[in-house]
Amino acid sequence: MPSDNPFPLDKTGLLAAYRRMRTIREFEERLHVDFARGDIPGFVHLYAGEEATAVGIMSHLGDGDRIASTHRGHGHCIAKGVDVVGMMKEIYGKTGGSCNGKGGSMHIADLSKGMMGANGILGAGAPLVCGAALAAKYRAKAGGPSDVGICFVGDGASNQGTFLESLNLAAVWNLPVIFVVENNGYAESTSRDYGTAVDSYVDRAAGFGLPGVTVDGTDFFAVHEAAGEVIRRAREGGGPSLLECQMVRFYGHFEGDAQTYRAKGELEHIRANRDCLRRFADAVTGAGLVKADQLAAIDREVLDLIERACTEAKAAPQPAPAALTTDVYVKY
Repeated sequence: MPSDNPFPLDKTGLLAAYRRMRTIREFEERLHVDFARGDIPGFVHLYAGEEATAVGIMSHLGDGDRIASTHRGHGHCIAKGVDVVGMMKEIYGKTGGSCNGKGGSMHIADLSKGMMGANGILGAGAPLVCGAALAAKYRAKAGGPSDVGICFVGDGASNQGTFLESLNLAAVWNLPVIFVVENNGYAESTSRDYGTAVDSYVDRAAGFGLPGVTVDGTDFFAVHEAAGEVIRRAREGGGPSLLECQMVRFYGHFEGDAQTYRAKGELEHIRANRDCLRRFADAVTGAGLVKADQLAAIDREVLDLIERACTEAKAAPQPAPAALTTDVYVKY
């Protein structure tokens, strides 16, 4: 890496990170439009505005590392490498979707990529990823790879008993797991300051003997650095950690949320001043490592990908009625 590069990634890595963040953004922006048209069944929670956290963390992971997501899981899927066309088909409830049209937005998964699934139950991913981390620990002891587990939770899920119990379990068993609190300021419509007693989630981690760190979740490079350290520590047997990412969401808790709990002008302010993509683009172009026209080319390619994904999803067939009884029980 050239000595004049202030970033932890070379030019190829920077462009790849931008592409993944832009893909998340355009995927969610398109769902916002199509859901409002009535094209998408079920419920949708968008990750727009939070892209730097997912990509900054997942840049350190491989397919063998497992993640447990939330109801707001599209960004985690894309950052982990799940196929975008398959995701779109899944959200449309069509054959060929990531879960053959059975999971939809809130339960989308791809085990081949280590994506254990979005989850409609707050905090439910925490004990699941503890199981994945325990399995990884045993495989590593047997000479296998040193895989890790990542659990994502939001403000609301961080107050669930399952999450707190999982912090304790992970500490007692010294599991290679990182608990990521995506603090976007609201648990649905309840302010974090109103609904959480501690000033910092790092304080909560300390209560269970876990190290913790808080970073600006809109700064890709801050997330990348902090995530790299706690993931390295977990791979080397250092045990669990907590990473709090302070971030913003550009849309409501769910599509259709009137967001009356937001202050006047808040949405306009965060779009203008806390856009993680603009912050990333300004940093890398300002350093002279990437040209603006290279980012613009990625923007066009991503839009073409999202358009193709939507076209294929809309044209894909509905699952056959006989498929209703498949995938219900595990067959050994």
